[in-house]
Amino acid sequence: MSPAVNGGATGVRQFLLPDLGEGLTEAEVVAWHVAPGDPVELNQVLVEVETAKAVVELPSPFAGIVVELFAVPGDTVDVGAPIVAIETSAGAGDDSTATVATAETAENEKVSVLVGYGPSAPPPSRRRRGGAGRSRRDHPEHPTAAPARPPRPLAAPPVRFMARQRGVDLAEVAGHGPGGIITREDLAAHLADAPTVSAPASSRETRSPIHGVQKHMAEAMVRSAITAPQACVFLTVDVTPSSELLERLRANRHLENVKLTMLTLVARAVVLALRDHPSLNSSWDEAAGEIVTKHYVNLGIAVAGPRGLVVPNVKDAQDLGLADLAAALAALTAQARAARSTPADLSGGTITITNVGVFGVDAGVPLLNPGEAAILAFGAVQRRPWDHDGEIALRDVVTLSLAFDHRLVDGEGASRFLRAVGEILADPTNLVALT
Repeated sequence: MSPAVNGGATGVRQFLLPDLGEGLTEAEVVAWHVAPGDPVELNQVLVEVETAKAVVELPSPFAGIVVELFAVPGDTVDVGAPIVAIETSAGAGDDSTATVATAETAENEKVSVLVGYGPSAPPPSRRRRGGAGRSRRDHPEHPTAAPARPPRPLAAPPVRFMARQRGVDLAEVAGHGPGGIITREDLAAHLADAPTVSAPASSRETRSPIHGVQKHMAEAMVRSAITAPQACVFLTVDVTPSSELLERLRANRHLENVKLTMLTLVARAVVLALRDHPSLNSSWDEAAGEIVTKHYVNLGIAVAGPRGLVVPNVKDAQDLGLADLAAALAALTAQARAARSTPADLSGGTITITNVGVFGVDAGVPLLNPGEAAILAFGAVQRRPWDHDGEIALRDVVTLSLAFDHRLVDGEGASRFLRAVGEILADPTNLVALT
């Protein structure tokens, strides 16, 4: 470790990767917004990191000059390890005022450091995808200097993400944006001009690193399948009245800026049905030996985002009317698809809905979000011949499937809940009557 990083009279402080919530232990560096030598202000965004749940922007807890970056995009950094060193204007004194090393030190210095810091004593840790990495600080023969890095190509985070997905080194891409920044068009042109290379006959596989949201999703689904005895019930419903209601609501000038969909009605139906079936909104606390019934509904919506499946949730959905619920769902979905969901958006859910119908699928058996008692999947709304008032008529029909934790809910309770949701969708006057 160099004397500057070690502290002393230089006034250089390290910013340690904070604990971003929900017991997360590491994060991957996505993009830096600063470089060594850049001045930074308090709360200026320094870096974007991807946790197992979301991409998060980290603001600076100090004002000063960037001295060193301890990780590059693609590195995985442990909570509590330093990610950047900043020379502050304090400048003086002993080591205790030069380096923020623990949460206690930060508190003593009254520094705002986001959520908090991890363990106080772990050695700096940085790993590259696909294997362990070592930083220059691990090599005592180079205590004071680091090899000079080539200039980093200028590109916005979405362009860097696209380049990583396609295996493109941005140093090889010509930038034609302002100041030489690499744009999406530059990347697309580079890909179009790249020569096609035939893979050797033996190269019949492609291996991709498992990381970030995809890694978390896989771990969560395995945990869900192992820990909860899951069962599923199905119900096919004539939702023609709901389809007709949606058409009338969309034509209402007071709702012209509200995105109303069948998902909105299903979400509201789930919230209303939970009033009489609270066991579907509970969780199993193994450590305490208790069943925890929630008297609030944090309604999760499964969204396929660019970094994998995420489940943001609408907090206190039981307090929202149809229009407000629609607005909340639209905002959460847009953020998730832009990979901008926050850890708070993705934490604390109590029950989940997944819309498999958007992919043209009739039905499915969803896996529970860990810690929740139920997840409802609804399929595509299809026009089918159906028995209506004793005659066969073309009707809008949808299949609902409810997976549930059999420790918390028995078959009868799950069936009655699903039936209640179906009855609301079959006769949407219940949306008003039950509000």
